[in-house]
Amino acid sequence: GDKARRVATHAQINGFMTALGAYKLDTGAFPPTEQGLQTLRVKPEGANQWAGPYLPQDVPLDPWGHPYQYKYPGDHGDEPDIISLGGDGLPGGDGNNADIVSWNNK
Repeated sequence: GDKARRVATHAQINGFMTALGAYKLDTGAFPPTEQGLQTLRVKPEGANQWAGPYLPQDVPLDPWGHPYQYKYPGDHGDEPDIISLGGDGLPGGDGNNADIVSWNNK
């Protein structure tokens, strides 16, 4: 149930971070917030060194059916911020409604 969803969310975020690392190696920078995770599948305009797709499938929704939140530059270091809003789809929360975030993805 919910524990499996949380484990799957951590795995998806790790996969996004790996793909974003490859994207940055090719293009020299992470995609900006406006372009988002979709740039891992579809070449953005002006990204001449893009060598993707960097994900084998379209960007999934989180295991609760909500879109992942993406922000770059992020607020937590040099890498993008990726957030799943958990079971309730709202910021914050506790337990299964707690956010799962890339900068604390254990």
